[in-house]
Amino acid sequence: MNPLIFLTKSVVEEYIKNGKIIKPLRDLPEEFLERKAGVFVTINTKYKIRDTKYELRGCIGTYLPTRKNIAEEIIYNAIAAATEDYRFNPIKKEDLPYLSYTVYILSEPKLVKDIKELDPKKYGIIVKTEGFSPFSDVIFNPSPKPYQKTGLLLPDLKGIDTAEKQISIARQKAGINPTTEQFLIYKFTVEKYE
Repeated sequence: MNPLIFLTKSVVEEYIKNGKIIKPLRDLPEEFLERKAGVFVTINTKYKIRDTKYELRGCIGTYLPTRKNIAEEIIYNAIAAATEDYRFNPIKKEDLPYLSYTVYILSEPKLVKDIKELDPKKYGIIVKTEGFSPFSDVIFNPSPKPYQKTGLLLPDLKGIDTAEKQISIARQKAGINPTTEQFLIYKFTVEKYE
């Protein structure tokens, strides 16, 4: 099992069973204890019905680093994905044997100046509003204003094969009205671990 997936599984199981937050595992590759990055954790329930193998149970993350390293980012986002994703009931002990995990380590977001730069198979996107100048691309600040709207979509999602569809879904997630609100688009790549 990949060490990041083993960490994610260990974190979720310890938190759900005992309410404890574990420390990063000592045998993780050093880069994950030294490097910082945004991280998303996706939890699925494993099952087989027709062609579907998994059902989403939680997905939470950060598009910029908020912790000391990638390992800590995984720990806190795994707990949040298991217990705080508003779309699902929190995971229970009896769910644990049926779960699978995916970890996405995000590159630093880059401003998109032309939609032709996008490829939904290769890039995830972030759409974001705020009182911005069209000439400024500095919108990722540590203290977001309460009126900002942000939507994120990971790359290579089933059924999303055009940039227009990707932007539309991310915009809907953020609650951005394209006819009345300006928004910026950022793209990022991911390192995906399953």
